[in-house]
Amino acid sequence: MAERKITIIVRMGKKLKKEGEKITTSPEECEALRKAFSGPHGVEEKSMLEILVKCNPADLTTFRKNSPYIFLDDEYCFEKWDPFHMKSLEIKFMRFQVSISERAVIQRTMHPWERDALLVRKSLEEKPPLYNLLIELACTRTSDEFLGARKAFQCLYSESVEEFVAVKVQGFHRRLLVALVSTYRYEGMRIDEAAIKLECQKLARSIKTDHRNEIENDDEVLRILTTRSKHHLKTIHKCYKEDYDSNLEEDLDDIQILRDTVNCLCAPPAIYFSKILDTAMSICPAEQEMEALTRVIVTLTDVDMKDIAAEFDRKYGAPLIERIEAAALGNYRDFLVALVKRGMAN
Repeated sequence: MAERKITIIVRMGKKLKKEGEKITTSPEECEALRKAFSGPHGVEEKSMLEILVKCNPADLTTFRKNSPYIFLDDEYCFEKWDPFHMKSLEIKFMRFQVSISERAVIQRTMHPWERDALLVRKSLEEKPPLYNLLIELACTRTSDEFLGARKAFQCLYSESVEEFVAVKVQGFHRRLLVALVSTYRYEGMRIDEAAIKLECQKLARSIKTDHRNEIENDDEVLRILTTRSKHHLKTIHKCYKEDYDSNLEEDLDDIQILRDTVNCLCAPPAIYFSKILDTAMSICPAEQEMEALTRVIVTLTDVDMKDIAAEFDRKYGAPLIERIEAAALGNYRDFLVALVKRGMAN
């Protein structure tokens, strides 16, 4: 039998690569997964989770395309969950007392664009709003990835991300967040050395003023943070440290939304996400912090997990897997641990 392959776009660290990934799940396993999602007579939880862990991005794409009564084709060329089946799965998991959250299962199978679009919606519908989550999505994804999320958002909610943010947020927060979700950053390595020095000085003048309103009303600060490439901003970050003997985000400590923006744009993903995971597994995390444990592991298993696990071990002195085993329970714990092991092996 000829080897089955599918060509997809996957993110490898900071780059987009086109790879022909092998399909690793059998037709029987895909059928078992479909039955778990749509069958009326219970859930074979253990086998369902084993299959979901085994699936790579190509497997999940094939599963969505071959499950037309669970996923719907969209005009923007992605497969979205049928809302009826999503609600049915939630009810089914509650009825049969399935120990793993249906959220983790659904996020694992979702198209990345749809998953991020739902998280964008969630970020500003929570009370209080989760500005840090919206910033994370807009600033840690590649330009193409977040453009896909914006397309999915329009499909799901019949409005643009920019409209949604502009209605939900006021003042300086609105100006910053609308600009962040609207930009399509240059992804290359070219930088302008003269501009870096000049923009570093502009940031320093604005940040080191005694009046907080000045930085919030400084259009140059907004322009630099919302339009420059990540490589350009990381070079500014380094220049700022060398010239002023302090980190840019530390000097923004009293303006949390700008601090979060700089962290997401300038810190290596492994450092940023390992901190998110540590907070999620603290002694008494808030609900949104606990949800971050699922979000980070499920969304980054096939992307940056190897680097995140290594950084977590280095920074916090304990393997990520051991921390998960101590913080989570049951099949949910086993599912997260298996996903991390899969990511570390990639």
